[in-house]
Amino acid sequence: MKKYLTIVILFTMIVPGCRTGKPVAESGSTGVSTVEKQAGTNYADPVTWLLGYINPLQFSKPPHSEWFVKGFDEYRPLPEVIAKLANINKDEFTITVVMGTWCPDSRREVPRFMKITDLLQFPKERMVFIGVDNTKMAPVGGYDALGIERVPTFIFMKNKVETGRIIENPLTSLEQDMLNILTGNEK
Repeated sequence: MKKYLTIVILFTMIVPGCRTGKPVAESGSTGVSTVEKQAGTNYADPVTWLLGYINPLQFSKPPHSEWFVKGFDEYRPLPEVIAKLANINKDEFTITVVMGTWCPDSRREVPRFMKITDLLQFPKERMVFIGVDNTKMAPVGGYDALGIERVPTFIFMKNKVETGRIIENPLTSLEQDMLNILTGNEK
């Protein structure tokens, strides 16, 4: 029992989670667990973190290409949902993505998000990416006003007014949650 407890304690100290210790009302969790095989990079090492404003082109370069390219290439969004999203006026919306490159949820959801926005030809200049450390802090002016507690957080704004967020995990699928938010059909 002592050995098991020691292993659990060491594991929790070594691997930072994507959540804060603060309880939050909305979970947004689908209950789906994912197991990742690391290609040799220790993403818990702060040397690998992208902090502050991120140019998404950085995801296609090592060490981030290990997770980004695979996640982007393998994701298959639902075609019927993409067709509905394609009919939305993209010029009314901006999207802020707050993520941690150390966070497995961010490494899973951000490539999927990029695949969806590429299929939609969503204007890159209408998206902002912010990288945070494992305490959810970023060297970006006004960042605290975003109220980030978990990552990734996708913040959708229509004409500069927040219309919704996807926090950590989508409720259905990323593209369906995006459609629900962008059409005002959020449940």
